[in-house]
Amino acid sequence: MRLPLKLVLLVGSVVLSVSSGMLSNVYAENGGQGWFVPKTAHAPTPAAQEASSHHVASSHVSAPSREADNQDGEHVLPVLPLPPIPPVPDIPKGAPPPAAVIGVISVESVMRQSYAAAQVERVLGARRDALARDVQKEQASWRSEQQKLQTQAASWTPAQIQAHEHSLQARILKAQREFRNRNRIIQEAAQVSLGQIERELVVVLQKVSAAHGMNLVFHSEQVALHVDGQDITNEVALCLNKVLPSVFIPGPDVDPEVLAKSGKMPTTADANANAQLPRKGPPPVVTPTAPTGQKLSGRK
Repeated sequence: MRLPLKLVLLVGSVVLSVSSGMLSNVYAENGGQGWFVPKTAHAPTPAAQEASSHHVASSHVSAPSREADNQDGEHVLPVLPLPPIPPVPDIPKGAPPPAAVIGVISVESVMRQSYAAAQVERVLGARRDALARDVQKEQASWRSEQQKLQTQAASWTPAQIQAHEHSLQARILKAQREFRNRNRIIQEAAQVSLGQIERELVVVLQKVSAAHGMNLVFHSEQVALHVDGQDITNEVALCLNKVLPSVFIPGPDVDPEVLAKSGKMPTTADANANAQLPRKGPPPVVTPTAPTGQKLSGRK
C-alpha cells in the first residue's frame, strides 16, 4: 500500500558559512561598503544605458510641442525642455592639499595573521560543524521514520497513516525553525566578534600610517606596483595582535540580539570577560611575510 502523501524530508538549504569566508563579511556590510572593502563600480543596467543614449541623442533634437509617431509608427514621447542651468560663481583659490605620502595594506593578509580572527574561526567553526552534524543526524532520523511508515502502512487505517504523517511533518517544521535560529545566532556572533576586530583595525591603521607620515593608504589589490617601505600590512598585523589578542564571543546558548537589547554587551576592554575566554595553548607565532612579488620594508 502506497502512502497517499509524500513527506518532505529535507531541511532545505541551511547556510553554514561561518568559516574563513566570514572573516570578510564584516567588511562587506551595508551593501558591500564597509570600512576596508573597495567600492565596486556597478555596471549600468541595459535600461539605464538605453535611457542615457536616448537622452544624448535627443539633446540635439528640438523639443516637439506634442507627442508624435516615428516613421515606423512607434509612439515617441516628447523631449521636454529643461530649465536653464544656474551660473556657478568663481571660487577663490585656497591652499593646495599636502603632497601625497602613499601606503598600501592587504586587509585579507592582516586577518590571516590576526590572533583574534583565528580565535573567532576556531570557536565559531566548531559551532558550525556541530550544527552540520545535528542537521545530518536529524535528516537520517526522518528517513528512518518514513521507511517505518511505508513498512507499516499496510496494517494501518487511512486515519492512522494521516496522523503519523502530520506528526512527522510537524517534527520536520520544528527542526527547520531550530536549525535556522541556531545558524542565525552563529552568524550574529560572528558579526559581534569580527566587529570588534574591525573597530580596532581602524585605529591601528591610523596609528601606523601616521607614524610613517602617510596620508593616503590604498588597498594592495588596487595597486599594481609600489616601492619598498610603502606596504604596512605586516606592521599593522603585529600591532593589532599586541593590542587585541582576543575578542568577546557570545556563548553558544546566548542570542546576540537578546544580549544587545539587555544593554549588557561586554566590550573588548572588559578584562573579566576576556579572562573567561577558552584558550588552547599560546597564540600562534606569526612570521611576517611579504605579499607575492613584493619585499618587506625592513622597518621594525
